[in-house]
Amino acid sequence: MPVLSAGLLLYRVGGDSVGTPADRQLQVWIAHMGGPFWARKDAHAWSIPKGEYTDQEDPLAAALREFGEEMGSPAPAAEYVLLGEFRQPSGKRITVYTAEQDFRPGHITSNTFPMEWPRGSGRIQHYPEIDDARWFPLTEAREKLVKGQLPVLDALLDLVSTDT
Repeated sequence: MPVLSAGLLLYRVGGDSVGTPADRQLQVWIAHMGGPFWARKDAHAWSIPKGEYTDQEDPLAAALREFGEEMGSPAPAAEYVLLGEFRQPSGKRITVYTAEQDFRPGHITSNTFPMEWPRGSGRIQHYPEIDDARWFPLTEAREKLVKGQLPVLDALLDLVSTDT
C-alpha cells in the first residue's frame, strides 16, 4: 500500500497591491521544508502544506489537520475543492484540496520532528517541519516547489481558468 498524504493549496488572485503586475496575478501559499537537509536550499525545497493519513481517515480532514499543525493556525474556513490525487516519484500519493483564500497568519509556528544531527553523533535534535511559508506568484512557485508537486500547479491553473 502506498503512503497516503493530503494537503491544501490555497490560492489568491490579486495578492498585495504592491509589487509588479505579475505579483498581482495568481499566487499560491507554499511552505519551505524544515530541518538541516533543506536549510540552505531554496529551489525545489518548498511544498504544499500536507501530511500523511491512513486509508481509514477522510483525506480532507487530514489536510485540514496537517495545515494547522504546519502553520500553527487553522486552515481558513472555505469550501475546499478536490484538486486531484498526485503520485510522487517516491510512490507516495498526495490528495490535494484547494480554495481561494487570502490567508494572512500573524506568524508560522510549525510542529517539530526528531532527527539525529549531525548523523552518527547520537544527538537527537528537534526541527520544525516547516520553517517558512508565504505567497508566491505561480511562475516563482514553479521554481520553488519540489518537482513532484509541479503537476498540482498545472491542475490549479486548469481549475482557475475554467472558472473564469
